[in-house]
Amino acid sequence: MLYRLAADSLVLFHLSFILFVLFGGLLALKWRWVMWLHLPAVAWGIAVEVLHLPCPLTRWENLFRHLAGQEGYGAGFIEHYLLTLIYPAGLTANIQWVLGAVVALINLTVYSRLIRRA
Repeated sequence: MLYRLAADSLVLFHLSFILFVLFGGLLALKWRWVMWLHLPAVAWGIAVEVLHLPCPLTRWENLFRHLAGQEGYGAGFIEHYLLTLIYPAGLTANIQWVLGAVVALINLTVYSRLIRRA
């Protein structure tokens, strides 16, 4: 039970991190200190997508699932609705390059606006 809760919590944290990488720059428009957290997160997110690096969160999620006695992701709410957002079917190297470019474009736009304001 605790391992499954840990795995489910990691999935939520993983999704939150992905959303922060994509849209955290918008928070930096309001609170400038956020950029010191956001820029390293963006660098990591782009590196994972472009260089095909393994994400430690994924490894930990799977470890906790295994310790909970699960093969993979079960059919609960979190698994059914959130995991497909984090791990889309048919994810290819080309799609990962596009995702990395989208992350870079969104954040370059936001941070160029932030620099113009300063």
